[in-house]
Amino acid sequence: MQASSLALPLTQPQAANTTVSKRLPSPHLLKQQMPLSTDLAQQVDAHRQAIRAILEGRDQRLLVIVGPCSLHDPRSALEYADRLAALSREVDDKLLLVMRAYVEKPRTTVGWKGLAYDPHLDGSDDMHAGIALSRGLMLSMIERGLPVATELLQPMAAGYFDDLLAWAAIGARTTESQVHREMVSGLTLPVGFKNGTDGGIAIASDAMRSAAHPHRHFGMDAQGYPAIIETLGNPHTHLVLRGGHSGPNHDASSIAMARQALAKAGLPARIMVDCSHANSGKDPARQPAVFNDVLAQRLAGDRSIVAVMIEGHLFDGCQALGKGTLKYGVSITDACLGWSATETLLREAAQKLQADGCKPGETYPGQVR
Repeated sequence: MQASSLALPLTQPQAANTTVSKRLPSPHLLKQQMPLSTDLAQQVDAHRQAIRAILEGRDQRLLVIVGPCSLHDPRSALEYADRLAALSREVDDKLLLVMRAYVEKPRTTVGWKGLAYDPHLDGSDDMHAGIALSRGLMLSMIERGLPVATELLQPMAAGYFDDLLAWAAIGARTTESQVHREMVSGLTLPVGFKNGTDGGIAIASDAMRSAAHPHRHFGMDAQGYPAIIETLGNPHTHLVLRGGHSGPNHDASSIAMARQALAKAGLPARIMVDCSHANSGKDPARQPAVFNDVLAQRLAGDRSIVAVMIEGHLFDGCQALGKGTLKYGVSITDACLGWSATETLLREAAQKLQADGCKPGETYPGQVR
């Protein structure tokens, strides 16, 4: 899946430490070449509205962001999407399943930066092909009826995908970034801010408050020109707990402290728990235990827990890029939970929520807000 090339060589002089060799298509042009149909645009909007309703307590389903740590192979990604779409139809009355379509990966030092950067997995960094392939995959997932989620890492890349997303994350390393807060303030979709890598939530709380306000900031318009961007503010943000250097923060005490801190900051109690990262000690086999602990808290009455996130792929574990032939359906970034365990976990969760008795759209008495 490729957009027609506008990769023109640049001849003007550049700064001493940079070389610009190609132009990329503007977000507007790529969207024209790979359009979202009117019907699918309405579907994306309906998914956004459903997630907003969950955040606001008007829909009592549990939001579940689930899928590969990162997309690297279109075939395995779409097989996962097919399986998730089928499961979604079974559990939709209790769980709103949203597929992770992460095409950018933050790196602590260096490494593969994601499908949008290096789609050929060979260090060639063919970003022109990467953004087209990434958009095409997201469109294919939406065509399967799935809501799509991603982490927005590079603000300049966000414009290539923002019309496709039902939900987005701002990662622990970028939650403190003013640029990302400004970007979120102009998005019309729900966004989760992760707690900082130290485990504290003050930075995420500040980010939520900042993103809720209008901003004027430097940016890029749809045609790719530098512009002054004016935003209206995004009221549909929430906290994502992912643990920190000191360990997990998914336990009842940590969630109670987070809820109190949000209230002190004048923010609604909307909490997602990331079952991976520091909450699982980066051990995918521990994600079900984290998920079940959080689900038990919700079933015990903590309605501030509105969502969970799971890193899952077709098969367990991960593999190193560049060391022989890649195994099909195995992550090349963080280790993931295999499909079999993920499917069992989500089916059991739907059954537990069914037994809890609340129907979609109903509000629990005494709901924590």
